[in-house]
Amino acid sequence: MDFGLVLQTDPPASTVVELMRVAEDNGFGYGWTFDSCVLWQEPFVIYSSILAATSELIVGPMVTNPITRDWSVTASLFATLNDMYGNRTVCGIGRGDSAQRVIGRKPVTLAMLGESIGVIRDLAEGREIERDGTKVRLPWVRDGQLPVWMAAYGPKALRMVGELADGFILQTADPDIARWTIGSVRAAAEQAGRDPAEVRMCVAAPAYVGTDLAHQREQLRWFGGMVGNHVADLVERYGDEGPVPKALTDYIAGREGYDYTHHGRAGNPDTEFVPDEIVDRFCLTGPASAHRDRLAELAELGVDQFALYLMHDQRERTLAAYGSEIIPAVR
Repeated sequence: MDFGLVLQTDPPASTVVELMRVAEDNGFGYGWTFDSCVLWQEPFVIYSSILAATSELIVGPMVTNPITRDWSVTASLFATLNDMYGNRTVCGIGRGDSAQRVIGRKPVTLAMLGESIGVIRDLAEGREIERDGTKVRLPWVRDGQLPVWMAAYGPKALRMVGELADGFILQTADPDIARWTIGSVRAAAEQAGRDPAEVRMCVAAPAYVGTDLAHQREQLRWFGGMVGNHVADLVERYGDEGPVPKALTDYIAGREGYDYTHHGRAGNPDTEFVPDEIVDRFCLTGPASAHRDRLAELAELGVDQFALYLMHDQRERTLAAYGSEIIPAVR
C-alpha cells in the first residue's frame, strides 16, 4: 500500500512545503492538496516548490475540477511541472464542490467531467485533441505522463471512474462503503473492456494517532460534514431509498446547512450533526495499532493507497507515528 499526505494550502506556503518534505522522509509517496483557490492559496504555484524540495514525491490536487481553469491551462500546468521535475504529478479531479460553491456556482455535470478527463490527460501527455472543432496539441511536451484519478460516490460517477479514469479516490475510510464503491468501479471497468486491476484505488480520510478518542473525534468531526455535502447531492438525485448504501446516506438527516468558510477545518460549527459513530467509521483514530488494523482491512478490499488528511492539532506527531509505527508495518 502506498501512502499520501493531503494538506490545505494555507499560508505560509513554506509550511506546506516543509510538511511534504517531512512526509517523504517518513515514507509517504504522494503529496496532495485541496484545490479551492478562493479558500486557500493557488496550489499549482506551491507544487513547484514541493517538487523542488523533494526527490520522488508525486504531487497533485485532491481534487481539481474542469471549470476553475480551462482544460488547456490545467493540462499545461501538469505538463510544465512534469517537464521540470520528471513526471511526478497526478491529476485528482471531481465535479468541483468547494471551488464552485464558494463563488456561488454549482458543481459541473458528470458529462463535462468525463469529457475533461481524456482531454487533460491527452494534452498533458503530448497527444492531439479536438475541441469545439479545433485541433489542439502542446507541441513542447516530450514523454509526458499524467494519470488522472477521479473522486466519486454515486453509481453514475463510479461507473465513469471504471470506464475512463486511471484511479479512484474515495473520501471515506469506511470499509463497507469502500467495498461497495470499489466493487462498482471494478465492475464498470470490466464491462468497458478494461482490466479492473489497472484502476488504482485510493482511500482518503483524516487520521489522528493518540489515545484521547473524545478529543480526536472533535478534531475530525469536520470530515463528516465535508463528505455530507456530496452525500446531500446523492440524496437529492437518488432519494433516500436509492442505490446508494444507507451506511453513507443516513447520517445527514440532521444536516441544516454549510458555510464553506470553515470547510475542512477542525471545530467547524456546521458539523454538529455528525455523530461519533460516523467519525469512527469515516476516519482513522486511536493508537497506532488501530490504524494498522483498519489499513489492513482496507488493503484486503483492494485499496492501493491511503491518503491522510492532516487537519488537526497534532500534525507532526501523527506524521511521525505513521513513519515509525504504521507505514513500515503495513508495507
